[in-house]
Amino acid sequence: MTIACRAAAAAAISLLLAGSAFAQAPASPAPAATPAPAKASKAHSPESLECSKQADDKGLKGRERKKFRKECMKEAKGAAPKQ
Repeated sequence: MTIACRAAAAAAISLLLAGSAFAQAPASPAPAATPAPAKASKAHSPESLECSKQADDKGLKGRERKKFRKECMKEAKGAAPKQ
């Protein structure tokens, strides 16, 4: 046998052995695709919405927006009557 013939025989045998390894299917069926439950939207207070609107109007983003909203919320809750 020549080297080319041996290489072809080895390739054919390896394909047969590899094919049988992939032919085995899992015993359990795949679970049906179910959509993930949507996160419940959290109700925002009127103060929070107003402070966000003011931050949007000013074009604030990132740390500046966070700082502005924190101060705005503090002022809004301080001005609101306590229950």
